[in-house]
Amino acid sequence: MIKLLGSPRRCCDGVTRRETLKAGAIAALGGFGLPQLLQAEQTRADHVWSGKAKSVICLYLLGGAPWQDMYDMKPKASADVRGEFNPISTDVPGIEVCEHLPRHTQWMHKSALVRSINHRAGCHNCIPSYTGWEVPETDLVNLKETHPPSMGSVCEYLSGGRADSPAYVYMPCYLGWGQAIRRPGPTAGFLGTRYNPLYTECAPSVDNPPDIPYASQPLRGVPFIPNSVLEGEMTVDRLSTRRDLLRQLDDERFRVEQQGRLGGFNRQEQRAWSILTSSKVREAFDLDAVDPKLRDRYTRTLFGQSTLIARRLVEAGVRFINVTWDCYYERLKLQFECWDTHAANFKVLKNYNLPYLDMVYGALMQDLSDSGLLDETLVLVMSDFGRTPKINAAAGRDHWTFCYSMLFSGAGIKGGTVYGASDSQAAYPASNPVSTADICATIYQSLGIDHELLVHDQVGRPISIGHGGSPIYDILA
Repeated sequence: MIKLLGSPRRCCDGVTRRETLKAGAIAALGGFGLPQLLQAEQTRADHVWSGKAKSVICLYLLGGAPWQDMYDMKPKASADVRGEFNPISTDVPGIEVCEHLPRHTQWMHKSALVRSINHRAGCHNCIPSYTGWEVPETDLVNLKETHPPSMGSVCEYLSGGRADSPAYVYMPCYLGWGQAIRRPGPTAGFLGTRYNPLYTECAPSVDNPPDIPYASQPLRGVPFIPNSVLEGEMTVDRLSTRRDLLRQLDDERFRVEQQGRLGGFNRQEQRAWSILTSSKVREAFDLDAVDPKLRDRYTRTLFGQSTLIARRLVEAGVRFINVTWDCYYERLKLQFECWDTHAANFKVLKNYNLPYLDMVYGALMQDLSDSGLLDETLVLVMSDFGRTPKINAAAGRDHWTFCYSMLFSGAGIKGGTVYGASDSQAAYPASNPVSTADICATIYQSLGIDHELLVHDQVGRPISIGHGGSPIYDILA
């Protein structure tokens, strides 16, 4: 009789006793192990959808973007609401965006705007936007094993955990790095750390440091995969020899680990090896091979170069790529506000945020279109929440979760559509309110993933990845 030590319900790595025994028992029946069992469960007829997107590029504007100054302008509102910017027409009659987003206007026929998103899970809480789980969280600087998995981690989970090609990449660094904290939201949560994204690292800089609050300037840098370059006289052959020796020493451990979910024990090591030696993912980060003019179109900023790499990762087969416009003040004394514009909102937007977002988005859409990838890539422009209808005494807008917007473009999207509406002050939904769970369900639908798919938390309870949301079919092609 086999006796397992530790928790009566779950092993230390998060694998239940039942799963362990099931993996061993089924593996004895001709190699049909836990990966095949999970795949069979996940692709049942009632869980199959006809999604059109093979990949997602999520441009995440951290800090609460002021959508009423971008995609949901209120030119007829009072001066203390409408702000300083004017709307301009797009290539779809009747749809307008901010005058500082001219490149956006060329792609509205491939895009859909949702203008009635809301949640009550608290400001600066990124969990709802990444997972659809709208439960207030008081601790926003620490990761918890009880958090729900992000959309990217679900893609990683469903991919079977291929070491040579991660399904989920997060750039340019883990969420909160620039503020010297760990923000929850984009992680795998209760699914286990082996389904976390491949995080890149970065070394951002500005041309004229130090920066001061609300005086943004271009943040330079290129994300990179840590430990993905052979140092010194180390060659691939020598590294391979060392790896073979390690395999001999750990042969039994590998034999067990390579069966089903137990393979997660060594997944990071497998991923590092694959990326280091022959991975298409590593090649996607080599921007020296890219036409300098194309790099210029994406802007020579950390956000722009990360987005260019994201497009190259689509070609490498990565399913979910996140590019965050993060803050870098506490750690490096560089950018202070990102999109958290409590003061000088219009100055920051006009001089920096909107022009650079517009250039990066326009370059990405054009690049995807030229390469034939736009019809299979879903592009998202989203944020963790919005900003107040009224402008404060510091010419800024404060936190607001009760109504904000989002942009969907590309694969599977019914172009030239607007779903939902805010009231006359962009304060609350006036029609078709949308939850973050609905947003996540829509993204899953686009990817061909059943938003009602059940995964199990740490105590074995079945949890829907969509958290009760429903796809917004009106914006889906």
